[in-house]
Amino acid sequence: MNKKVGKILVVDDNEDILFALKLLLKPHVELVNTTGNPSDIPDLVKKGDYDVILLDMNFTKDAISGQEGFYWLEKILEIDPSAIVVFITAYGDAEKAVKAIKAGATDFILKPWQNEKLIATIASTVKLKQSQCEAQSLKERQKEISNVLDKPFHEFIGNSKAMLDVFATIQKVAKTDANVLILGENGTGKELVARALHRNSARVEEVFISVDLGSIAETLFESELFGHEKGAFTDAKKDKPGRFEIASGGTLFLDEIGNLSLPLQSKLLTIIERREVTRVGANKPKHIDVRLICATNNDIHQMVSESTFRQDLLYRINTVEIHLPPLRERYGDIPLLANHFIGIYSKKYRKEIVGLSAEALKKLNQYHWPGNVRELQHAIERAIIMSDANVLQPDDFLFAPPKSSKVIETELNTFNLDEIEKTVIDKVLKQFQGNITQAANELGITRTSLYRRMEKYDL
Repeated sequence: MNKKVGKILVVDDNEDILFALKLLLKPHVELVNTTGNPSDIPDLVKKGDYDVILLDMNFTKDAISGQEGFYWLEKILEIDPSAIVVFITAYGDAEKAVKAIKAGATDFILKPWQNEKLIATIASTVKLKQSQCEAQSLKERQKEISNVLDKPFHEFIGNSKAMLDVFATIQKVAKTDANVLILGENGTGKELVARALHRNSARVEEVFISVDLGSIAETLFESELFGHEKGAFTDAKKDKPGRFEIASGGTLFLDEIGNLSLPLQSKLLTIIERREVTRVGANKPKHIDVRLICATNNDIHQMVSESTFRQDLLYRINTVEIHLPPLRERYGDIPLLANHFIGIYSKKYRKEIVGLSAEALKKLNQYHWPGNVRELQHAIERAIIMSDANVLQPDDFLFAPPKSSKVIETELNTFNLDEIEKTVIDKVLKQFQGNITQAANELGITRTSLYRRMEKYDL
């Protein structure tokens, strides 16, 4: 050991042994405590944080059998199940060594020992203890992170009816294995919904695998999703499991599923129906068990009507649909979201920014948010970075002007808001010859919202 690491407890009824071990180990470890009375073990183990305990196997009451050693080993492990115990004895044999390891000892040293070998053993056991501590620390950190993540909808902030409906749907669907299709514009939080479904499902202890189908080249689709065998193609230098295999037992989230070509849709449908995948270059299929969650920002029902998305695949992936509203349909949530992001980025950038001015909030409420919550998040982060005040002002937010569009000439003979809305919608529908998608885009609302208004006004 190059530097002193580790705290050692030595338990032996021979004072000469204790002195010799203390003298030998002191240059190599931080602390060496010794005792000749095994009855001291419980108090010492409870009070001390020892990396290694060197325990004599045979005390004066029982000089040969080692039963006392096994007794005290059991007591140590009752107090600290992670304790590293190394037996030392003059009466060793292979059978006793095997029994010691099975009883929970980490190693076994014979008297008289070789100094170099004993020091090497202590070094390795101290390292083992440190590794255990690091693993436990990591586990505890992960547990804390999970506790935060597992708070229902911790990433979702909003009191609007639209978001409360989303929360309610997640609660109903999460515990099932039903396939879910999440629909919504870019930046509305589709992956957050997928992760919330996973965290609240029976598969929470298993993996969550996210795949952005829009970023996978068509030529690599099968290899990435289904895997490949070594030598299946030029760059296949080793076996590689696909995302379906890796996610088996857990949840597979396929984002941007609307971007798949029809041939790839067909291959995906086959996998879902058969619940098995065959790696590229393999002949034998592998069974898979995944909870499938898909998402898209496309109008997938329109795609089905235009024959650009398979209807049978849609039926397979949308047992339940969750529609995420755009931010412009939940303006009441903007103050909550803004303050949430202010808290995050004030801490990140070590600034004492406490909120928004009334004028800044008004500016945020008047903006159309084409990038939705993600755009709001980035806007708050930039404002925090650039601001010198402790309250964000309107000038801290720079928004691009909305895209210009052809002005629709409309004669309004009333100030009734419902009549005005009905007139505008009717004009837009006529301008785009009944094309719902184009009309909704022009009006700045979703197709679903437009359909609701058309039904309301009998258009």
